[in-house]
Amino acid sequence: MKSLRLCLVHGFRKGTGKEKGSPWIVLSRGFLEFCILGWDNLPRILLMYFNNAILPQEVYFHSVICNSPDFKNTTVNSDLRYMIWDNPPKMEPHFLNTLDYNQMVQSGAAFGRQFHKDDPVLDMVDENILKRGRNRAAPGAWCTGRKSWWMDPCSQWGDVNVLKPGPQAKKFQESMTGLLDDINTQSNQCK
Repeated sequence: MKSLRLCLVHGFRKGTGKEKGSPWIVLSRGFLEFCILGWDNLPRILLMYFNNAILPQEVYFHSVICNSPDFKNTTVNSDLRYMIWDNPPKMEPHFLNTLDYNQMVQSGAAFGRQFHKDDPVLDMVDENILKRGRNRAAPGAWCTGRKSWWMDPCSQWGDVNVLKPGPQAKKFQESMTGLLDDINTQSNQCK
């Protein structure tokens, strides 16, 4: 318990210099059950501690996972987002626009942050990545209508449970495989 108390001062793991992490996280069911049931009381102790912290969403789950023997080696140090920070960094990242489009696509990130409402770069993402026409659904294998410049292929639906990866999904899979390969070569992401 002594090492946990020392760790609470810093969050994450003691002596790492990490003060916070991304609030954009994906959590496994097993880890969430651990946080709710807290069979060793760690999640509850940290919840009470971080309840009074500034930006607890940037430290709570990170500290629980990095101090839990069952989960500390299950972390992936990526929030899958493409962001550009000003130099020096401000409170929020730079608003992405059409000038950032090529770098954003090449990054392989699944998400981008942040955009102005109705920015033209969002139309570029819809058209070029999602293959989504204006005011139409993003087409998938479930779209059985005829595709033409004037007809929406999603005007008729087939089996909505059909999943057929397109080129961007394959690119994302390659990106995820590379990310996981990098992780498998490291013994602990909670450094």
